[in-house]
Amino acid sequence: MDAYKTNADAIKEELEIRILHGLACEWEAALLTLDLKHHGLMQMPLFSLKTMSRRLGYWSNTKKEICINREYALSRNWDSVRRILLHEMAHQFAEQVFGAQTETPHGPLFRKACYLLRADYRASEEYIPDEGNSGIIGRIKKLFALAESSNQNEAESAMRKAHELVAKYNMDILTRNTDRNFISVFAGTPGLRHPREEYFLAQLLRDYYFVWTIWVPAYVIAKQKMGRVLELSGTPDNISIASYVYDFIRRYIENRWAEYNSLNMLNRNQKTDFASGIVKGFSSKLKSGSRIKPHPGNALIKIDDPLLKEYAQYRYPRTISVSRKGSSCHANILKDGIDIGKKLVISKGITKSGTSRRFLLEY
Repeated sequence: MDAYKTNADAIKEELEIRILHGLACEWEAALLTLDLKHHGLMQMPLFSLKTMSRRLGYWSNTKKEICINREYALSRNWDSVRRILLHEMAHQFAEQVFGAQTETPHGPLFRKACYLLRADYRASEEYIPDEGNSGIIGRIKKLFALAESSNQNEAESAMRKAHELVAKYNMDILTRNTDRNFISVFAGTPGLRHPREEYFLAQLLRDYYFVWTIWVPAYVIAKQKMGRVLELSGTPDNISIASYVYDFIRRYIENRWAEYNSLNMLNRNQKTDFASGIVKGFSSKLKSGSRIKPHPGNALIKIDDPLLKEYAQYRYPRTISVSRKGSSCHANILKDGIDIGKKLVISKGITKSGTSRRFLLEY
């Protein structure tokens, strides 16, 4: 028992060390969003993890320290931990750059710092985006449940209606020009490398699920260095739907690959061809769906949200486009994946409950 406790304590200690290193790396990365004139005014703080019953984090100007709740850091995904870090970094910025020592904790200068750092001013309250008042999520869930039908025609019909509902919801938003309340969340986990199918999946989400997708720097705890992760931006409803679809397709790929490669004779490159085929096949299935809608005069318009584009330009002021070199593929495996993807039906079955409360050290 003592040996087990010692081993568990050692693992926890190693994880905490990696988290602290990650906080420092993310702090430095966040500076890149600021103007150069602000860089010299921001001093690298100390980072710590402490047991706290009511606070998720704090900035101490006296100690020049950013502290994060230990239990929160150990149990939540990196996106959540990073959100708390940026919030506390905004407090640091407000005091060291704007001289806001006498201002109320979440006053105008703090809000301005949050804006410049792309930080969530509500993070310390453990802000969890709601699903809006439209009721769309409940109706989508019902349609996804119907899409579990063993009758292919019924399943296809339910999924088609779900996509039509999403398109109508977004058309109504544009028509009424209501407040969007855009948010940004990670999809998946940070990594040093991402297979080709992940990029195809990111493009599919942008094309058909009304979210902005971009690969952003993020700390990879397992590798102890900065990598990248896919980030989704959009309304809370659209983020909820797109995140669900992202998880569903990834799980679907894993299940179908296990069947396809039941003899374990195929390698990772062949899996990429197979998975890319599934995403391409599903994308072709959606191509004539609800993203393009008829317009009076027999014209066609694409449903795009100009305010989402503005939000993306604000959130990602310095972006670059990187072209990926085409690589040889196994044509037959790719085709098999495409054929399977054309039959894919998004249905009920993937839940995100509990996914935020997991240890972040993965080997």
